[in-house]
Amino acid sequence: MSDNDEDEGPAVPLGDGAPVEGAPLSRVASRLHYAIEKSEILRREGETTIRTPDGPRELAEVLEDVDTVYFDTRQTFETAVRDVIGTGPTPTNE
Repeated sequence: MSDNDEDEGPAVPLGDGAPVEGAPLSRVASRLHYAIEKSEILRREGETTIRTPDGPRELAEVLEDVDTVYFDTRQTFETAVRDVIGTGPTPTNE
């Protein structure tokens, strides 16, 4: 790397819009250790607000609609949550 790299700015341009409320599901999932029970996720991250295509929602509210009580992998957890919240763009407050 040269000394000029510092002056170039971020590698990915950042938008000027308002920040999006809530944490990405992948960030919440990365803070957990697997295998894990739903009750432990609720205890540790239940109050966390996550981003969904319908706007921010509390993780505990989303997990009420998940029938699985034990997640053996991160993928199992993320799939179960995405089955409830769906996939798509996250709305902004603009």
